[in-house]
Amino acid sequence: MRPIETRYARSGDVRIAYQVVGQGSFDLVFVPGFISNLDLQWEDEGYSRLLKRLSAFSRLILFDKRGTGLSDRVDNRHLPGLETRMDDVRAVMDATGSGRAAILGASEGAPMAMLFAATYPERTRALVLYGGYAHFHKWVMPQERLEAFIEIAETCWGTGATLPNFAPGRVDDTHFARWWARFERLSAGPTAAAALARMNADIDVRGILSAISAPTLLIHRRNDARVDPEASRFLATKIRGARLAEIPGRDHPIWTGDVDRVADLIEECLTGQPAVAGTERVLAALLATRIFDTAKLGDRMWSERSQRFQETWRLLVGRHGGRIAGTHGELMISRFDGPARAIRCAAALRDAAQQIGVASGQGVHVGEIEMRGQPVGLTARVTMQLATHAGPGDILASRLVAELAIGSGLRFIDAGLVSLAELSEPLPVVQATSEQHLEPACRSRPRALQPATLTARESEVVNLIADGMSNAAIAAELRLSEHTVKRHVANILLKLDLPSRAAAAAFSARHTGPDGP
Repeated sequence: MRPIETRYARSGDVRIAYQVVGQGSFDLVFVPGFISNLDLQWEDEGYSRLLKRLSAFSRLILFDKRGTGLSDRVDNRHLPGLETRMDDVRAVMDATGSGRAAILGASEGAPMAMLFAATYPERTRALVLYGGYAHFHKWVMPQERLEAFIEIAETCWGTGATLPNFAPGRVDDTHFARWWARFERLSAGPTAAAALARMNADIDVRGILSAISAPTLLIHRRNDARVDPEASRFLATKIRGARLAEIPGRDHPIWTGDVDRVADLIEECLTGQPAVAGTERVLAALLATRIFDTAKLGDRMWSERSQRFQETWRLLVGRHGGRIAGTHGELMISRFDGPARAIRCAAALRDAAQQIGVASGQGVHVGEIEMRGQPVGLTARVTMQLATHAGPGDILASRLVAELAIGSGLRFIDAGLVSLAELSEPLPVVQATSEQHLEPACRSRPRALQPATLTARESEVVNLIADGMSNAAIAAELRLSEHTVKRHVANILLKLDLPSRAAAAAFSARHTGPDGP
């Protein structure tokens, strides 16, 4: 992707850095959270993914708030109020020739977006608030937690020490943790970060909520680590006509987790049409591999063995008919056309690691991924989290992998349930054991799950599957994208522990009475 040009808008005596990307039929202004950096955000996979999705259907206007990123620094002893910072939105819109725009406010950017919508209703096409809140101390952190956060900012800023406060699920992702440390350093200095935190603590926009007249969508992760989901539930009761969408996940930043789900919701809200997948997606088996230093090797010997294993990894993936999909921190990602190939490759890698003098832990999952580029989205995140749960020598797979590998001669044992931040329900998992030329000894667990475990939308989908409708027909019936229907089908199979659409249809028939479910 070509570099995005950065320009500056004048807001009073301060210059605000902004970028414009995309050529959609309407403008979308993205108001960022606590800190930001226009240039650095394009280097993170999730962040750039989100921005590319948003700019595919809009003219996306990005900016760094005054005092952060590429915008002018301000006097930390006399920080501007929320009204002044809100006025920066108007200045950027004027500079880009935007008379009226949809406003997307994320986290600390949400109060600014709400204030703008209430103050300039004629310039606000629609309002989208992600992980937002109206009162800092009530829904983000009380005074004592704030002081602890400020102490971390003043003493450890630039090291990535604040990451657990925002994205605890990414703490063990060394690549992301290094990027986050740079994100801290290049977005604000330590004194400015502490001052900004104190300024944000004064946020209270509860009094202006009734003045918001723009169509409003609220998005919040159910287990958000930073902002209590009750914050958006409160907003939904106070902003006239607001619609709330709660999605799975714990990490707070808008560009972490399932960014495609967030982008789908925003696109459907602002365009009135379900999101359309921009690239072809296929069903694939992903394998995530990491290695452990079980012998307490020195740095030099560990580096040599790690490099040797990576060379072996590339060789064995090719031998088993797979393709290298890249690395993510300490994880090595590969993709296969089927789960049996992925499991056999994982077993070969486990043996190779032992011969080299290290140990491997591996995760395998099946789901839809894009044909081009590195795997991103829910399937990739679940696979990587399975790998982080796997211990030395383990091959941990989702139950669906075992179901799809029936007849392959592979053997699995039940490993219970694993709670993952990306999923609203615990994921049934299995351990791959030594290969035998037998049918899998994968014990069928009692399927006591009831239809109530499905969401209302998933119940609709499974009933239409039972009626013999294709994904395309279901998408037309429910006014969803076919991609969204595919995701619902995958979730249904996982939740109900079923191997196929046919099994889902049979399940629906069993649990449907004469008067309907």
